[in-house]
Amino acid sequence: MPHNIAIVGSTGSIGTQTLDIISQFPERFKAVVLTAGSNVDLLIEQARRHRPALAVIADQSKWPALRDALEPLGIATAAGDSAIADAMERDDFDTVVTASVGYSGLLPTIRAVRAGKTIALANKETLVVAGELVSKLFKEHGTKVVPVDSEHSAIYQCLIGEDPATVSRLIITASGGPFRTKSAEEIANVTAAQALRHPRWNMGAKITIDSATMLNKAFEIIEARWLFDVPSEKITAVVHPQSIVHSMVEFVDGAVKAQLGIPDMHLPIRFALGDASRLPSAEPPLTLADYASLTFERPDEEKFPCLTLARKALADGGNTACIINAANEVAVAAFLKGRISFPAIYDTITEALSAIPFIASPTLDDYVATHHATIAHTASRIGL
Repeated sequence: MPHNIAIVGSTGSIGTQTLDIISQFPERFKAVVLTAGSNVDLLIEQARRHRPALAVIADQSKWPALRDALEPLGIATAAGDSAIADAMERDDFDTVVTASVGYSGLLPTIRAVRAGKTIALANKETLVVAGELVSKLFKEHGTKVVPVDSEHSAIYQCLIGEDPATVSRLIITASGGPFRTKSAEEIANVTAAQALRHPRWNMGAKITIDSATMLNKAFEIIEARWLFDVPSEKITAVVHPQSIVHSMVEFVDGAVKAQLGIPDMHLPIRFALGDASRLPSAEPPLTLADYASLTFERPDEEKFPCLTLARKALADGGNTACIINAANEVAVAAFLKGRISFPAIYDTITEALSAIPFIASPTLDDYVATHHATIAHTASRIGL
């Protein structure tokens, strides 16, 4: 019997690659629920090919098109964020791939955890926005969580069979993005088109901009703190332009384990779907002889100040990271539209941190309220 899977965000980069793997292993996997934000045409195409039991579109204005295309095929449809969250409680699948980008992944993930699902976690913002709360839920429900992010998958693989007490440091690698070699003066005037030209990875627009600012690396540090229950002072980032070493774990005896592979998200997705077992790949293997050298360097926090926000978020706690994430979502959207400059992304985030009230011990309702208040405040300030 195939392993039944729900994909939250099936039309995005991770979602489409997940469906690639499901197609490669039809005897092992079956997509039972597909959800998307607004790309109804691709969702319809995916549903026609994979024949899930349910397809859900968050944008309710797109539901009539979804319904008319799929219900004649016997595929149930629904619309709205609440419908996506409700779908996580269905009993016809046991694994959820959280492939959506941003805050939208939080509530579906929480509902899936409470429903006893296994989580293949690609939505880093779930643990960025509400890491303390969500990590407690993981423990309370005995949730099996397999990370899909290449960096966290690498750490997960390096930790298999190891005593957590012997971990000295988690070392998260970063490509450095498209502006690694540019001066601060040059970075001040870059365009969205330039920022979207990532030198190594093919990703969605939002995460590509986060890579360019290095805020994605700050988010990955926050995520790693909660995912692996490691103190923030034991997590660091290093720039590795070749993107072959996906992350490393240093142990108390000085040994360092690293996971290497070509920069292709199919590998960590396969590992997560395979329940931490290794499925064969048709991709060309990594040949180290093809690389003259693998280099590492310290990140430049003066040129990329967004990286410093990880320390602030983890030191201050509470709803700080939630504010950072929400302000960044608005700032990135504004930058992509040409409304603000690249450096103004960081300035927008720090302004929101001073404007939105701090909550030391937030509940889920507090996180939700913080997110919406920050979105409204930042959008108003920018004029979106």
